[in-house]
Amino acid sequence: MTGTRPFTDLLALEVLGEGHFGATVDPIWTIGPKVHGGCMMAVCAAAARRAIGAVALQPIAVSANYLHAPDPGAVTLTTTVRKRGRQVCVVDVELRQRDRTAVSATVTLGLLDVSAPRHQEPLAVAAMASAPPADAIPVTADHPMGQIVHVARGCDLRVDPSAAHYLSGRQGDPINRMWLRPFADDEADTDTSLLFALMAGDISAPVTMNRGMLGWAPTVQLTTYLRRQPAPGWMRVLASATVLGDTWFEEDHVILDAAGQVVVQSRQLAMIPKGA
Repeated sequence: MTGTRPFTDLLALEVLGEGHFGATVDPIWTIGPKVHGGCMMAVCAAAARRAIGAVALQPIAVSANYLHAPDPGAVTLTTTVRKRGRQVCVVDVELRQRDRTAVSATVTLGLLDVSAPRHQEPLAVAAMASAPPADAIPVTADHPMGQIVHVARGCDLRVDPSAAHYLSGRQGDPINRMWLRPFADDEADTDTSLLFALMAGDISAPVTMNRGMLGWAPTVQLTTYLRRQPAPGWMRVLASATVLGDTWFEEDHVILDAAGQVVVQSRQLAMIPKGA
């Protein structure tokens, strides 16, 4: 990794023509050899934001279909504006590499929430400490998880050992809990920290690992809602699943910012790892 603002660098787009952009994905933004799905979603959202050019509107919802797993390196993005309104805009984005579409996404842009919620149900993630406790496990480059989840090299990611049973060879509920924050220079830029939170809607290792189902669990479809600008500081992440089928499982993320507000909600449909 080079530089102190790796996520800002990921989102740096080159204008290639009307509605067309280029980006370069550093190898740190990968899971194993392939580009991390949440990072591709963030780059698609950045392209949609540039295509609209409306400063007040932000990507409040992104729905992505993953068609191909690209390698790190150069990618191109093609945007098509489907709706341009004062309060809501809709942009289709295709992320391609070597003439092959990797992601087809629809990005909805609108105004973020700023006031306190009018109503909110109790959330399990709110029971987590607002900052990682002493026993939280830092996912560093030399940690076994960090050797696969390279994304952890571009941020500060810490895992709750009481939930991550797979790290000790045990089994438990399909739940992961973790704390996450971008590096200081990325966090200082509000546009970058916002899309970092969007990316974090796909940050968890597959919750199937807690059931002894190890290996790659490819995401087929992911929808993420971005509710508000995250406050600086640690984000609390709870990932969970309710149904692990023969072929498919769903995985949900709920993320609170340092002020205790819901900033991200996501749901993905993914495949059970082969051989599980």
